[in-house]
Amino acid sequence: MTAWLHIIGIGEDGLDGLTVNARACIDTADYIVGGKRHHALIGASSAEQINWPSPFDALTSELQALRGKTVVVLATGDPLWFSVGNRIAANFDLGEVRFYPHVSAFQLAASQIGWALQDATCLSVHGRPIERIKPHLQNGKKLLLLTSNGAAVAEIAAMLAKMGFGPSKLVALANMGGADEVRFDGIAQNWAHVVPDLNTVAVECIALPNTQVLPIGYGLPDDAFEHDGTMTKQDVRAITMAKLMPMPNALLWDVGCGCGSVSVEWMRSANNGRAIGIEARVDRREMALKNAQNLGGFDLQLIAGNAPEALKDLASPDAIFIGGGLSVEVFDLCYAALKPMGRLVCNAVTLGSEQVLLEKYATLGGDLTKLQFAQASPIGGKVGWKPAMPVTQYSLVKK
Repeated sequence: MTAWLHIIGIGEDGLDGLTVNARACIDTADYIVGGKRHHALIGASSAEQINWPSPFDALTSELQALRGKTVVVLATGDPLWFSVGNRIAANFDLGEVRFYPHVSAFQLAASQIGWALQDATCLSVHGRPIERIKPHLQNGKKLLLLTSNGAAVAEIAAMLAKMGFGPSKLVALANMGGADEVRFDGIAQNWAHVVPDLNTVAVECIALPNTQVLPIGYGLPDDAFEHDGTMTKQDVRAITMAKLMPMPNALLWDVGCGCGSVSVEWMRSANNGRAIGIEARVDRREMALKNAQNLGGFDLQLIAGNAPEALKDLASPDAIFIGGGLSVEVFDLCYAALKPMGRLVCNAVTLGSEQVLLEKYATLGGDLTKLQFAQASPIGGKVGWKPAMPVTQYSLVKK
């Protein structure tokens, strides 16, 4: 199959920065698709120029209608690194598509400030909540961020200062590789620069001495969440997450999600992890939504209602946590919906729920564990153990 769809990365240096093959594709193209900025970078062309459609998803049908012609799609930097290349290619046979990478914004920024790219975490908050960087805020960590507008840099700086990372060093770069390239250096707590849109920001995270820094993975302290006291507590949650085994791009059903602590930790722990929370109470759904936004800007899908009715017509999950509303019917429906090799974890505190788990353990196998924790607490003038309610945990992997 001969490739007809050519996705070409381009930088601020325009045609001068392209390879011979990429320039030849542009010279012979019947159609060139890109933003107005991309068209300006290549100048006049004999090809018919098409601007990005709105919404962007309409691009697929437009490109499919051009099959058989020579089509160039222009993208900034490397089309397959935080760009449009994979979204386009997913709708075509790979034999039809050819990619021409350019130096990415991350590479340009790293070279400007002397960072080894492998030592930095690369993220995009272009059109996404800036809270997406929160799970990565660790003392001494280096972040490279794509943003969508100049105002986002000041918002990031303010967020860092509010979270105790005010001394963090920021470098904002715009129009890299072009004649209008600009650079702004500063400290988060004192940031006052006005930065152009479409910039890249480097952050060297520096925390104040008394700042509470949250772990990247799971096991967050309970006070990191907004909750009403009824939640999967930190110790039990850490074990629960270990059994759920968060994995990239995987979907979790959180049945009886409460304040969303398990869903949030799932999304913080798995790259592009997704979660659907089922919760009947509106106040707890509101807390879950706030926690998802505050702790990572995550898009937590919340379903109002009780299991099993609220579980109908949901996408098949890779893992399921049942933290409330457990019954034989709910268990059976969840187990049937679970993908092969999916993980199911149930936590029970009542005798009725425990009996359900005993029966399932007898028929399906898996692991049945009694979790018991006690906290040191004052008793008169001394200290003793105050036990928490024991939790019966059942977990299994669907074969």
